[in-house]
Amino acid sequence: MNMLKIKKVREKARIPKRATDGAAGMDLYACINEPISIESGDLKIIPTGIAVEIPKNTAGFVFARSGLGIKHGISPSNAVGVIDSDYRGEICVGLTNHGREPFVIEPDMRIAQFVLMPVVVPQVVETDVLGETIRDNGGFGSTGMK
Repeated sequence: MNMLKIKKVREKARIPKRATDGAAGMDLYACINEPISIESGDLKIIPTGIAVEIPKNTAGFVFARSGLGIKHGISPSNAVGVIDSDYRGEICVGLTNHGREPFVIEPDMRIAQFVLMPVVVPQVVETDVLGETIRDNGGFGSTGMK
């Protein structure tokens, strides 16, 4: 059975949950006492009030909520937040306003989504030769637009 231990580190914190049975991520909620305005181009760090015990060989990833990103330009400041399995502090979400208008984060607002994924920990080997592929070292549009 998969288990994620979650600890409230602030009294008013809400435990993350999936909005539907098919949702990949669990919603993270703003654990704030009053609204926080994010001006256009600014960023704010929003506490969630929770800490988690992420299972070994997995990591937590904090992604944007599509509605906030597409409708309002609000997304995680670091694109995707990575929470390592040995971190036990409060999860906070840095949000940036890419929109033109100020946006207000309200208490208990769903601000991001949290997804657990496996992490492959390879043995790193230095080499002078890498295997060849058809693409080889072509990047940044080398496969075309259509």
